[in-house]
Amino acid sequence: MLSLPQALPLPIPRLTRAVEARLHQVRAHPLLNPVAFEELWRERAGHAVDAVHRPHLLAALEWLERAQDATGAGGFARGYSLAWSPYFKSRGWQPAYPETTGYIIPTLYEAARHLNRPDLASRAERAARWEVEIQLPSGAVRGGVMGERTSPAVFNTGQVLFGWLAAFARSGSGVFAGAARRAACFLLAMLDADGLWRRGNSRFTDSQATLYNTRTAWGLAEAGRRLGAPEFTAAAARNLRAVAQLQHDDGWLPDCCLTDRMRPLLHTIAYGIRGLLEGGRVLEDARLVAHAALAAERIAAAVGPDGRLPGRFAAGWSPAAPWSCLTGEAQLANIWLRLFEITGERKWLEPVGPVLRFLKSTQNRTSRDPGLRGGVKGSFPLGAEYGPFQTLNWATKFFADALMRDERVGCGMASEAETAADAVLA
Repeated sequence: MLSLPQALPLPIPRLTRAVEARLHQVRAHPLLNPVAFEELWRERAGHAVDAVHRPHLLAALEWLERAQDATGAGGFARGYSLAWSPYFKSRGWQPAYPETTGYIIPTLYEAARHLNRPDLASRAERAARWEVEIQLPSGAVRGGVMGERTSPAVFNTGQVLFGWLAAFARSGSGVFAGAARRAACFLLAMLDADGLWRRGNSRFTDSQATLYNTRTAWGLAEAGRRLGAPEFTAAAARNLRAVAQLQHDDGWLPDCCLTDRMRPLLHTIAYGIRGLLEGGRVLEDARLVAHAALAAERIAAAVGPDGRLPGRFAAGWSPAAPWSCLTGEAQLANIWLRLFEITGERKWLEPVGPVLRFLKSTQNRTSRDPGLRGGVKGSFPLGAEYGPFQTLNWATKFFADALMRDERVGCGMASEAETAADAVLA
């Protein structure tokens, strides 16, 4: 016969978890986090916008420098929590993030060239060497941030490819070429026969909704061309053409989100478009470029007079969120600028000005808080769904890319940018 405690176990663990979750919610509330609360209030009126890009660019790059220094290892902090984070259980700089560190590397190399700042190239190489040190034996790059359970991730591997290829182009070091080749071999092994990546995806993703891996295919195509490995280029072409076949007639990319395949983030939609665009350029496939242009044109038509876009879309390009995904807006500015560089059609410049003005108005360049000053937030408003109460390293990276690219275009340097390896990879 069971004793009473055995027969009627008390739900202590469940109750403890519920209480703990509620306490985390309270602790994360902006009222208890002065920096977050002040920024919520200040951003309503918008921050000062300089007529030229350079002050905004320098502030963003200084934020990235602090994000790298915060980890003490070479990688870049994932972001900065302006309020106490229930996920990281802290406020302040977050752990180093291998995925986004990878594609920040070409941004810093390009900034070094653009601004005549060799110190930024040194930072880029330090980050690339750190990525080599933590590469998994399979050639893959791990998902998530440092300190979490190690698992390989296809998308993350593709993004670090850009960093190693940029470092190889700058230094000629076989260390970076070898790391890139091992990563590309992993991607090749994970690609299904129909050209889609369903295996080896990050545990944070929906493995059936990863058409944004066109950006991984772009990295693989670049590796094939730069390392003299046609098998990589052929695999990339299989993925890009498979995705193009799945694209709707109106340009819609289905199954393209980390969290909600019916209402994808502008951020992951932009990944998908950029992959088709740049993959098409590398493969010299005008059809792929046209597929990217079709989607980019539909989003351009949705830009509001104030430069804002919905943070999510639904099929048919219906707005599906009232807030803005700042990362995605910066990515789209880059896509439109690249389309201008590739096609020479000036229509692609029309949405760039309003979007960059809006993004600049969300950048706080005067805060005394080093994690807020100069960084780009996940969402507008600050507490909205994507990266709430955080500045993010990838949002800041894409913002810096767009500002540099727009400066080059404004100075008539688009053709020079087209031939610069760092500018193309960023």
